[in-house]
Amino acid sequence: MASLVLLLFEALHPEDADLAAGMPASCARVLHGETSSRGSKREVMRSSRRSSPEIRKDGGVMEEEKLPEMRYQKLKNNLPFNHLINQPPSPASLSPAFGAATSTRRHSPATSGATTDNAMPLQRMKLQRNLEVWKMGVVNYLEALKLQERLAADRKVGKIPDTVLSLQHPPTYTLGKRQTYHNLLVSKDDLKTMGAELHCTERGGDITFHGPRQAILYPIISLRDIGFGARNYVEGLESTMIDLASLYGVRAHPGKAGETGVWVGNRKIGAIGVRISSGITSHGLAFNIDPDLKYFEHIVPCGILDKGVTSLKRETEMDLPADEVIHEQLIMCFAKFFQYNDVKWK
Repeated sequence: MASLVLLLFEALHPEDADLAAGMPASCARVLHGETSSRGSKREVMRSSRRSSPEIRKDGGVMEEEKLPEMRYQKLKNNLPFNHLINQPPSPASLSPAFGAATSTRRHSPATSGATTDNAMPLQRMKLQRNLEVWKMGVVNYLEALKLQERLAADRKVGKIPDTVLSLQHPPTYTLGKRQTYHNLLVSKDDLKTMGAELHCTERGGDITFHGPRQAILYPIISLRDIGFGARNYVEGLESTMIDLASLYGVRAHPGKAGETGVWVGNRKIGAIGVRISSGITSHGLAFNIDPDLKYFEHIVPCGILDKGVTSLKRETEMDLPADEVIHEQLIMCFAKFFQYNDVKWK
């Protein structure tokens, strides 16, 4: 039948007698009845691949000659802030980004449902996480301690949300619960002459100094509610101070084993001492903006020998804004790391 069609075509159109010779092989075989179902499918597939664009698995289209080399690359974590800055950002520009921690150090949530270090359980993402900030100025140490105890009791029974006290102290030395008096290098009479107080506390850590031009945060928060363990919490406080230092071009880092706090080289710029009772935190961190570092000469800071103490003023080449601005930046670094999406100032 196919041969008859071809003969009729040549008889009616002698001028196009050579048309069949120019046909694709698959068409010629069809006219001559020589093709099989397998052969036709194979030729159609080859022709389709030559003329049709490549279809990706995700439904997109790429031209065959422009197909890229598909390789999996793990994305790097973005730094929390731009280190290449000329001016420190305003506190408003550091509004917490809910759902992403600000440090390369990641915490391991205690709540179930976590999948990876960079992922957060769906049930936690849906929560409204509130933080109330008390800006208090210069406060006597004992007054601040009594306030922390009252707020911790209220937080334990759910009367208040997570709260942070932001303040400074008059010249004060504090000892941790181990009461290592041997790391105090002057007598109590000398302290009176210096105009400094000495207090024993129930926090962890060794002896340290608090004074004007330090940024002190005392978080009163529920670790159970935010899914942090004690070690993760301390690491979060370290990351908070590291992020603040980075705003001013200072490369700070956590201490080695047994050296809790934040360091610039072998000089300590931020101290940490916390207390956790029934999952509620108190005490916290002290970051040196520009305190009188001579006070540290009268102690073995945090019980660590042969280490120095420094400040943001000494380490940065930038002009510092008012202390209040730095306090607010520290608070926002804290809020961003611990993923508070609603910060209220009191």
